[in-house]
Amino acid sequence: MPRSSISPAHARRASLSLLLLACIGHAHADDAGRTWLAGDHHVHSEWSVKWDDSTSPPTPIRGGDSPYSRTRNAEEARRHGLSWMVYTDHGGPGHSNVTRDSAWPALQQARRDVPEVLQFHGMEFDVPAAEHASLIIAPGPQEADTLVDVERRFNRSEVADDSREDPEAMIAALRHMQALAPQPLMFVNHPSRTATGVGEWGRVEPAELRTWQDTAPEVLVGMEGAPGHQADRRHRGLYRNDAAKTFGGFDQMTAQVGGVWDSMLAEGRRFWITATSDSHRNADMGGADYWPGEYSKLYVHARHDADDIFDGLRQGRMFAVTGDLIDTLDLQVSTDGAAPATTGGTLQVVPGATLSVRVSVTVPSGENFNGDRNVLDHIDVITGQAGADGAPEMTVQTVRSTQWAQDGNRITFEVEGPAPRTQGFVRVRGTSTAQIEPTMDTVDEDPWQDLWFYSNPVFVEVAR
Repeated sequence: MPRSSISPAHARRASLSLLLLACIGHAHADDAGRTWLAGDHHVHSEWSVKWDDSTSPPTPIRGGDSPYSRTRNAEEARRHGLSWMVYTDHGGPGHSNVTRDSAWPALQQARRDVPEVLQFHGMEFDVPAAEHASLIIAPGPQEADTLVDVERRFNRSEVADDSREDPEAMIAALRHMQALAPQPLMFVNHPSRTATGVGEWGRVEPAELRTWQDTAPEVLVGMEGAPGHQADRRHRGLYRNDAAKTFGGFDQMTAQVGGVWDSMLAEGRRFWITATSDSHRNADMGGADYWPGEYSKLYVHARHDADDIFDGLRQGRMFAVTGDLIDTLDLQVSTDGAAPATTGGTLQVVPGATLSVRVSVTVPSGENFNGDRNVLDHIDVITGQAGADGAPEMTVQTVRSTQWAQDGNRITFEVEGPAPRTQGFVRVRGTSTAQIEPTMDTVDEDPWQDLWFYSNPVFVEVAR
């Protein structure tokens, strides 16, 4: 998409000064001991079962939807550079019994077998009157009982009738989860997979995302920016409608500047994006998927501690990347006299302030899992704020290799620009391609030649 076509969202190119930096790091004392830890919150195992409907109730068929044990998934996650992962098996009629009797013991075994990878209990929640979401249970002694209880009470496919095909059933589920202590997390999976065109929504609509987050703001905290199933060359991400494909492997709600995600951020919503494998069956077995961490990674700035990773997911200290294009991303936004805010954080400024946006990324020096050595083509600094008509006003500054400083595999630069009028945000993205805007993915496109990263935002609020 040419940059001029962003005009419906009032985007404009800015002429911002570029200042080169030697090094950028996280600035807050509470970040002590934290580093970028790669993970995946959407992984299936053999306990994503199929069902024998000839019996009553239906009988689960182990390995029907994914052949891998949880230990095998954890081993592959470790091999592909992950520090943490979440098991999100599909539900079904009475699946809460499978969760209790089979999936939970298998998780305990996988934790013993592969202790280097922190493994979370969860499921792919069948959203009442909608589609799917990653439900992640907070670590602790309540894990097993909490998931079984939520699945049994609220999961759409837990019962064999349509009694949970009502939007109010999702509201009830979210109210219940918001009241739990500790609270679980939820990320909406592949939000535009059922869309019929660009901006023509299917089972998940932007208004629903807002309603769900309003109901449980500490639980429903984001969506998959880059869905899984990236190994399917015909339908990347399994987005099968040719009028509503992914854009550079990212969902249209995320990929379009001034689109759904930016609109929510401009409202001040702490709504984060992620990248996952949605691993069911690997491409080398004829499936549509890469192993956890093989192609998509979600980096969380955290200590190697389950609680801190969980906190990073809730607070947005994370970035999404494909193909190991980068493996660190430090984004700092500051103004004179104020400590910088970093990814997921908020900077308070005075009216008329000038923002300084400092960016540092590292490109891995070795080959990725396709055998390629990645090169960044450009990085975009994207800022937004609410416009008078409700549409977000967007500014995009593209920074190229002639404008950044590079020391080994570390790239650094700084841009400056005006603060928003009342509230806004800053985020960055980058790509291995020369595309100014990601284009809709085509049949037989090689995902390894179309790599992107997206940060989560830093919010900016102006004192009144």
